[in-house]
Amino acid sequence: MLSYAIIFISLALVFYTVGVWSEKIQGTLKVWHLVFFYLGLVCDTTGTLIMEAITKTMGMITSTSYFHGITGALAIILMLVHAIWATFVLIKRDKVMIAKFHQFSLWVWAIWLIPYISGFIFRMI
Repeated sequence: MLSYAIIFISLALVFYTVGVWSEKIQGTLKVWHLVFFYLGLVCDTTGTLIMEAITKTMGMITSTSYFHGITGALAIILMLVHAIWATFVLIKRDKVMIAKFHQFSLWVWAIWLIPYISGFIFRMI
């Protein structure tokens, strides 16, 4: 099961990074970026749920698990808010919001990296 969790979390990194940085480089929010945001969200949520099941099954709750769990939950919530807000911005078709949306995207992406990186760090310790 761990290998599935790693695959889903890695796919989340790929999808979310491609969506966020493509939007930044292109300078405007497009529908395909939104698709990648949602793909990243689905993969991250799936991988997180698998990891949570593994942790509970094996009784591996530690202080680092709490940090990782809290930051991971925050990241998923932010990804969801980000995707919903991007949907709203595209539906509204506000050119200023569409052009500046990448600023919000970069912050959410950077915060999302905290549980992603901490998962590797805590696993190595």
